[in-house]
Amino acid sequence: MRDECFVKWKKVLYDGYTYFNSPCHPLEAELHHQEFNAAADTGIGILPFFHGKNILLTGATGLLGKVLVEKILRSMSVGKIYLLIKAKDKEAASTRLTNEITNSDLFKTLKEELGDSYETMIREKLIPIAGNICEPNLGMDSQSIAQVRKDVDVIIQSAASTVLNDRYDLLVDANMSAPQRLMRFAKTCNNLTLFAHISTAYVSGKREGLIMEKPFIMGGNGRKEEYCVESALLDLVEENNLILKLSSSSSTQHDLTKNLKRLAQDRATEFGWHNSYHMTKAMGEMALDEIRGDVPLLIIRPTVIESTYRDPFPGWIQGNRMFDPVIMAYGKGQLPGFFGDSQVVMDVIPVDMVANTTIAAIAKEGNMHRPQPQPSVYHVASSATNPLLYSDFFEYLFHYFNSAPLIPSQKISRIKYFDNFQDFSEYTRNSINGDEKMTLKSRNQAKAKVAYANKLCKLYEFIGFFSARFDTSNTKKLIEAMSKEERVSFEVDASNIEWKKYFEEIHIPGLIKHMVNGSM
Repeated sequence: MRDECFVKWKKVLYDGYTYFNSPCHPLEAELHHQEFNAAADTGIGILPFFHGKNILLTGATGLLGKVLVEKILRSMSVGKIYLLIKAKDKEAASTRLTNEITNSDLFKTLKEELGDSYETMIREKLIPIAGNICEPNLGMDSQSIAQVRKDVDVIIQSAASTVLNDRYDLLVDANMSAPQRLMRFAKTCNNLTLFAHISTAYVSGKREGLIMEKPFIMGGNGRKEEYCVESALLDLVEENNLILKLSSSSSTQHDLTKNLKRLAQDRATEFGWHNSYHMTKAMGEMALDEIRGDVPLLIIRPTVIESTYRDPFPGWIQGNRMFDPVIMAYGKGQLPGFFGDSQVVMDVIPVDMVANTTIAAIAKEGNMHRPQPQPSVYHVASSATNPLLYSDFFEYLFHYFNSAPLIPSQKISRIKYFDNFQDFSEYTRNSINGDEKMTLKSRNQAKAKVAYANKLCKLYEFIGFFSARFDTSNTKKLIEAMSKEERVSFEVDASNIEWKKYFEEIHIPGLIKHMVNGSM
């Protein structure tokens, strides 16, 4: 079917006629009319761009990586997708491919469509490569290096460490140094058309107002003054030196971990980011632009990625995402209050829209065939086009869990909002402790619940009071350039999301199915 779509597109455009550079045939006018209509109908040309293309993808076992693989296989006639999988050898990489990717519930639609030919397609299209983005040469053996270097047309860098408060050395290596290694490899590839890097919208740091789709400049920071020039600018070499110095001075592994986590947060605070994850993702963008040379660079910046909205089916999710611990804690009666502003706009985007935007943007940017003076940046966000307030979000949760409680006979109250952490903590403690006649075991459990609620809201404090919104002008231009068929097949428009339906009918049931019930 995918090959037939491409042949049909090609036939409409040329229809067997020779292309005329000057008037010499009575059918020339008809030919030009056909070409014009075909160009209008094909939009960006997503299907023809990806036809026969070979792709190298990192992070394929992650949430977005899996959705990208599934969508590409189901929607387009690509060549091969090389998957760089963290494994000791090819056999172990193949095992991870089967266990963690192709056997996933996410692929059930593709399995149903292809039937007996599913396994054949998987073997032909998906090529697992044992490697590690945090090792020299990406951990690949010489044969794999030669094969990918010769074949690859598009590289999608999706691997990252997403822990908000991890050790500084681990975050810098995964989010800055690893993308650099991949870019150096990309510069040796023979036929590379585009390098796509998955970042995060929160590289914006503590800036306020409308955040534009601009690339980071080397030495930039996340302070409120946009790209300000001060005496203390972020220097990537200096950051590595700080890590080495601290590593040599820590006496035990426990002390080293504690010190490196503290260093990470201190540096993030100093340079204007909410946490070290956001900071190191910004560092990764800077480093890629600095060394890319003439390699076209596309940067995708999603906000908080949650379960699929529609494609391949609603509600699929993997992992405990940003807002999901909040949702589940509230549903279990462990979060009576929220440290945040009820009128702040939260920014959620379904993972299938992130995948679709990535695919469409790759086709659009890849079809340009001209040097890019700057990286192209696309925010994948909802706050500017379809704002969702925390007050609405928690109202949807209230309605859902009162009609379908996680714990039988449990009644959920509406959330109470606090702008003072001490007041929030005291209210939470009083609400959870409840009856004075509690047993010692119950009191210990209540104490643990209070501590968890405090830690959860403190960790997500930045998102509870986040005062910025993300401009999506490039995504809007993308939508305008797409044909009607492309807009249907590759939904990217966040303004089409019905938030009440998404949370009450799609996301929360999907979260319970895939996380609470243990199917994932």
